[in-house]
Amino acid sequence: MASQTPPPLLLLLLLGWGGDSLQERPNFVLMMVDDLGIGDLGCYGNTSLRTPNIDRLAQEGVKLTQHIAAANLCTPSRAAFLTGRYPIRSGMSGSSRPGVFLFTAASGGLPPREVTFAKIAKQRGYETALIGKWHLGLNCGSSQDHCHHPHAHGFSFFFGVPLTNLRDCQPGHGTVFQIHKYLPYGTMGAVLLSAAALHLSGAWRLRRGLLLGLPVLVLVLAGLTAGFVWTVPYLNCVLFRDRTIVEQPFRSENLTQRMTREAVSFMERNSARPFLLFFSFLQVHTAMFASAAFKGSSRHGVYGDAVHEVDWSVGQILQTLGRLGLREKTLVYLSSDQGAHLEEEVHGGSNGVYKAGKSTNWEGGIRVPGILSWTGTIPAGGEISEPVSNMDLFPTVVGLSGASVPQDRVIDGHDLMDLLQRRRERSQHQFLFHYCNSYLNAVRWHPPNSKLTPDPPPDPHGGGLMVPFVPAGTSVWKAFFFTPNFYPEGKAACFHTHVCFCTPDYVTYHHPPLLYDLSRDPSESRPLTADTEPAFWAVLAAMEEAADSHRRSVQPVQSQFSADKLMWKPWLQPCCSTFRQLCRCQQDRP
Repeated sequence: MASQTPPPLLLLLLLGWGGDSLQERPNFVLMMVDDLGIGDLGCYGNTSLRTPNIDRLAQEGVKLTQHIAAANLCTPSRAAFLTGRYPIRSGMSGSSRPGVFLFTAASGGLPPREVTFAKIAKQRGYETALIGKWHLGLNCGSSQDHCHHPHAHGFSFFFGVPLTNLRDCQPGHGTVFQIHKYLPYGTMGAVLLSAAALHLSGAWRLRRGLLLGLPVLVLVLAGLTAGFVWTVPYLNCVLFRDRTIVEQPFRSENLTQRMTREAVSFMERNSARPFLLFFSFLQVHTAMFASAAFKGSSRHGVYGDAVHEVDWSVGQILQTLGRLGLREKTLVYLSSDQGAHLEEEVHGGSNGVYKAGKSTNWEGGIRVPGILSWTGTIPAGGEISEPVSNMDLFPTVVGLSGASVPQDRVIDGHDLMDLLQRRRERSQHQFLFHYCNSYLNAVRWHPPNSKLTPDPPPDPHGGGLMVPFVPAGTSVWKAFFFTPNFYPEGKAACFHTHVCFCTPDYVTYHHPPLLYDLSRDPSESRPLTADTEPAFWAVLAAMEEAADSHRRSVQPVQSQFSADKLMWKPWLQPCCSTFRQLCRCQQDRP
């Protein structure tokens, strides 16, 4: 029997109607560097670190100079990036500290009801992969349910860590669990000495058992603290391949090179069909590390070495796309999840002229690099100074994959393609809202009648961006309802902690709110008053009205940062061996 040729209409449907065939959809390579500062890259003005591959990516595409992270900490920022929604809408923000997951065996995570761009792309026929850091939860009820695993959110392949690169994962770098700040050793010691003095003086006789019990209590608490800190690497520093633990605790050395090989292999395996790769670097988050090839390569210690290694990795990704003939078929994006972590006061990057850093909503904490390149589709060599958000990648990816954004929920991001291709001059974000955990901290307003000028030329001294001269009438307003209390005054640190807290004991409320014009004062050094700004009250009234409207749009959801969801639960602990063997294995040879 002769074969039958499908009718023309059926053939068009099989191949894809209206240019929506699987072969014509672009690939996506989305790269996020952890804690990278906007002042760390040559294309943003740094002259003391070498980032030639990232700089070339910017020359081949568009550089965003007011690219804003939707949150100032890792977990909520990444949730917003993947879903296009403020973290408060998905419960990925809490009212108390910390604002990130600190245990692999916690039960909180990105809720299954949330829709990520990876989930939509996978439904559209894409091969999807996450390589690197996840930090959005793992399990719910058992150590094997993987309800928050990347697989549950649209990533078919996963090679990376479910938490983050804690300092505990690097021998000799200390611990992120500053338990001595919460166990009052000094107070207990004072009580012990006072009780002994009273007893010996005869003023107050203590029974022998109680007197001997006090130092025993101190020793027990000290032992428990030391034991907990010693076991953290075995509990939290876990490397997965899909759902299988391949290294526990993982070794950081050469990990970026291993992840890069995995990324290259994924692109090679899927070069004939559309793919989405999310490469989520562990660097340059503390604890700092760099492979042997990059140690000592910079003038900025191990932090600079790590930046150099990230740039090398970006170069390998771009070379692979070129070798496979995919540069004209691939949208490439590079950013950071928030600003450099200056508050750590150990290792830190540069946020240019912008104030403070990670964990704050000053510009240094949320204004991050933003580079997009798509050869032949996005004009090369451009700069866009309009306010945009990392939430904008969700509708951009969804639209280019041939799908529509979900209509059953609020999507806060906006498709970037018209802006990137110069079909429109202004961002669709008139207002952006900045949260500190679940507290609305600040509002940004770019009124529709103002237009921004390009970024200033680089600082010849290598310090990042210079303060631009901006003519009147180009205002980008920013109002703070409260600000973190810095200690010591004028320094980057907050109360000798690693992050700045949002709860009332650690902030100062402002009535009226602090108001800045970022177009004239990008360093946020001179708050405006009614005497210095004629439109002071009118601007604040408009921003407070927008904040009230935004608050009304937020529907209550279960917080993923409640004490119960943040705490360590032994029955959720991923372990590649028995607890007796301290959850230790190495199944994946580097």
